[in-house]
Amino acid sequence: MMSPESLAAADGNIVRWFERDFGGTVVDLARQTRWRPVWFATVDRDGTRHEFVVRGDRTDMPLIFPLEHEMTFQRLLGTHGIPVATVHGWIDEPMAYVMDRVGGDEHFADTSDDDRAAAVDDYLAILARLHSLPIEPFAAAGICRAGDPSGAGLVGLRRYEEHYRSLKKHPDPFLEFCLGWLRRNPVDTAGREAPVVWDSGQFHHGGGRVLAVLDLELGHLGDPMMDLAAWRMRDTIVGYGDMNRLYARYEELSGAPVDPDAIRWHHMAFTLSNQLAYSHALREPSPASDLMTNLQWCCETNLFASEAWAEHLGIELPTVEMPAPRFSTADAGHGHLVRALRSISTEDPFVRHELRILFRLARHLQRRDEIGDAVEQADLDDLERLLGARPHDWRDGESKLEAFVLADTAGRHDVELVRLFHKRNLRAHMLLGPAGSAMTHHHTIQKF
Repeated sequence: MMSPESLAAADGNIVRWFERDFGGTVVDLARQTRWRPVWFATVDRDGTRHEFVVRGDRTDMPLIFPLEHEMTFQRLLGTHGIPVATVHGWIDEPMAYVMDRVGGDEHFADTSDDDRAAAVDDYLAILARLHSLPIEPFAAAGICRAGDPSGAGLVGLRRYEEHYRSLKKHPDPFLEFCLGWLRRNPVDTAGREAPVVWDSGQFHHGGGRVLAVLDLELGHLGDPMMDLAAWRMRDTIVGYGDMNRLYARYEELSGAPVDPDAIRWHHMAFTLSNQLAYSHALREPSPASDLMTNLQWCCETNLFASEAWAEHLGIELPTVEMPAPRFSTADAGHGHLVRALRSISTEDPFVRHELRILFRLARHLQRRDEIGDAVEQADLDDLERLLGARPHDWRDGESKLEAFVLADTAGRHDVELVRLFHKRNLRAHMLLGPAGSAMTHHHTIQKF
């Protein structure tokens, strides 16, 4: 989180940008309560009100592609007729770019079935147009691409892995297993290369039409099948319809065949995006980190990953037992802290946001105290069966499991490891909060 002093300085610089570069007067400026600095600005120019979004850089992890790259990609899409929020300019401090604020809805909670189907069909048509755009203007503007079209499907994953390895200080055996498997079983993109949004399915809609495609921070030149794969995860909370029917409709709209094998591979790769981004931040969170949001994202998508690997390998996944909570001398303190955080009320949206984060953290720590030891012992039991000797503790277990994974270069233990990692992922998910809480609810991705 930015300090009050840095927030005040940022607000002042944003106001001055609108006065100097837009020629208007800021009527209202409010920062969005979320993990990434974003401001909403209402600006008066010559008696007309304009609504803007000032989109800043991430604070708890480096962007996979630089913020200016995101702005350039968005601007190019708009130039080529793709509905995006119009970009108005760049601010050096705070590092941010200015765009129009888009109306409409992000989800479909208050949308009729007919309007939802129409909006999704419109989005498919937009993807088909986007994937047919000429590559040259994007490459000339510095949009990231592979040195050879055969590597178009790997550009984004390699950027994520570079970020992960540049910060890595701790073992992450699950990531190492998945990355090793993807290297041993590379995707064949059949020479496809096009502008892609990658983190697909994000748009605002109204009246059955897409008003703007949003959140383009992962846009680059890649394999168009990436855009058909990535929104399978977002579908679990938004609901776009039957994926196989949507793929068939994309074929009609684009005139290009869908590649199910590539979609499956890209889906498996994209399930790793949160763990790749936040592996370090989970172990050494910065003051700006929304730790519980990052942890929940990683636990959820790690389960998506082990489920995807199991589906691809055609194996049944194990279940795990929920440990009985133990009695602890910390019970009274944890319970009191949770009740206190739940009871505090405030009109300040940022304080409310921080209290929610801390409430979730308190319930997570309470749950770790209740069942954390049992979960760790169950993980060590599994490792003892795999390794032939029991690690000293969970840290030793992480190191030895990663060494085992890295030594299995031929993938002889793939099936055994997928089952083991799924059990570990299930147990980690249990620790997010009390049994039955929203934090511990796991969504289900559509099967291929």
